[in-house]
Amino acid sequence: MKKQLMEIIVSAVIFIIALLVKTDIWFIKLALFLAAWLVVGWKVLWKAIRNIARGQVFDEDFLMTIASVGAFIIGEYPEAVAVMLFFAVGEMLEKAAVRKSRESIAELMDIRPDYANLKTEDGLIKVDPDEVNVGDIIVIKPGERVPLDGVVIEGISSLDTSSITGESMPRDVRENDEIISGCVNGSGVLAVRVTREFDESTVSRILELVEDAAAKKARTESFITRFAAVYTPAVCIAAVLVAVIPPLFVGNWATWIYRALSFLVVSCPCALVISVPLSFFGGIGGASRLGILVKGSSAIEQLSKAEVAVFDKTGTLTKGVFAVTSIVPAGVDEDELIKLAAHVESFSSHPVARCIREKYGKTPDESIISNVQEIAGQGVTAEVSGEAVAVGNARLMESVGAQFTPYDGAGTVVYVAVDGAYAGCIAVEDVLRDDAKETMAELKAVGVKRTVMLTGDNRKSAEKTAEKVGIDTVYSELLPQDKVELAEKLISEKSEKGVMLYAGDGINDAPVLARADVGIAMGGLGSDAAVEAADVVIMTDEPSKIARAIKISKKTMDIVRQNIIFSIGVKLLVLVLTAFGVVGMWAAVFADVGVSMIAVLNALRAMKTE
Repeated sequence: MKKQLMEIIVSAVIFIIALLVKTDIWFIKLALFLAAWLVVGWKVLWKAIRNIARGQVFDEDFLMTIASVGAFIIGEYPEAVAVMLFFAVGEMLEKAAVRKSRESIAELMDIRPDYANLKTEDGLIKVDPDEVNVGDIIVIKPGERVPLDGVVIEGISSLDTSSITGESMPRDVRENDEIISGCVNGSGVLAVRVTREFDESTVSRILELVEDAAAKKARTESFITRFAAVYTPAVCIAAVLVAVIPPLFVGNWATWIYRALSFLVVSCPCALVISVPLSFFGGIGGASRLGILVKGSSAIEQLSKAEVAVFDKTGTLTKGVFAVTSIVPAGVDEDELIKLAAHVESFSSHPVARCIREKYGKTPDESIISNVQEIAGQGVTAEVSGEAVAVGNARLMESVGAQFTPYDGAGTVVYVAVDGAYAGCIAVEDVLRDDAKETMAELKAVGVKRTVMLTGDNRKSAEKTAEKVGIDTVYSELLPQDKVELAEKLISEKSEKGVMLYAGDGINDAPVLARADVGIAMGGLGSDAAVEAADVVIMTDEPSKIARAIKISKKTMDIVRQNIIFSIGVKLLVLVLTAFGVVGMWAAVFADVGVSMIAVLNALRAMKTE
């Protein structure tokens, strides 16, 4: 970049000298202008020759070379240098703009770890992350990047997850917590048991998604490529016709050749070819900084047309973490009821059992528990301080002969009986994500007309969740194949140009994610199948970022359309004016380099996500 800038400065100085020198000796003038031209133009000339040898004739280097050499031939020396000088300035600024856009992706690429500290019998050794196997123990020191996914077996620390999730708040971790690769360790030393090989780790999946994104072109971007391939030869033929046909009737060959050369300068489609892909790249890069990974420009284009938003419930709108929402005692008080249930469930690893123990808030006294028996599909029975306690569903109550009142609320209900007598029930529900409700309002604000929830949960629980968050339509008690059928139905009901997006996190969501127009995986630690099937991955598991992704996509597509209309409009206008001799090569230079730079600067706005 510095070398190119120096070449431009030297060329500009020689150009100014050539303009100021007063002499009638033509070859001195030619030598000065030619020197100014060669300083910045020799690379363009060489690339044009090399591309022609490879069969790539109609590109911007060829057009600029023909236009400037032609201007020399007809004696328009200042225009010849100006074409190449302004082209060099525009090219330098475009490279700077592209580099800035790529830096947003390059920042993400910095998450790739260089090494892992593998714990061996001989102590710690530094190895390539690829050499670490599942089950191995690695040690992560303060300031080091987490090289592989795993579970903490020793140590307490905080992790900087901003490069993965886009969140600035550090995440505290301790023994038994899962951690993902790509994060940076804080002040503590962590010993971690590896749970995924490097090729399957979070950081590898992210890098693969970003690297593959460029290969997935949007229809708009593909159209520009096809358009340029047809447009450039067409205008070259038009320029030849402008140079040859009119002089046959009116004469004045020099004037018409000059107009044809100006015509060639204007015709270069670089504004479209550069700015449109750059707009999509900027949108993808801007989204990635927020922890939203978009798999290519085609997904950006589809997201911008979102009309129907469909959600899974558990793990998407909810955290997949249960909490006690209601305690209904019958014959005992609340404290006694939760105590009995917690003691019976003290040996269970089931999420419902875990949340009951958390509600109890104490460690169950194992010395008063005996004869624990788990009954498949019903619940658990045990003796607590000599009393026979049964904790489970309605079938368990019936089997122990307890006369109970069915719970009429939402959520999963756990009934409790003591010595065959009904003692009450405890209702447990999945906890809503903090931003679930605002997500629905934000989706409506960005143009989504309908929101739908598909879930395997019971009807009451599903309807209650939908009411809390503001979902329009609910389908409950579904099997995975039912979700696919409903997705097909929802796709058929949307408008012809509208798009149906689906957000889910589990392996059972993968078929629907693949079938949806746009599949969104709530995916920092979601299932591999869901992440693979999706077009967009929300690394922070925040559903509100779906609305942010749509907003970014709409802004990106607006910029793309602006660049297409502006570039084609200005070029067509100047082409007509050039052909009729209203404007000359200076206007042609602006119509090429100037329009390109304005389009590129406009494209860079796609990177800004605020």
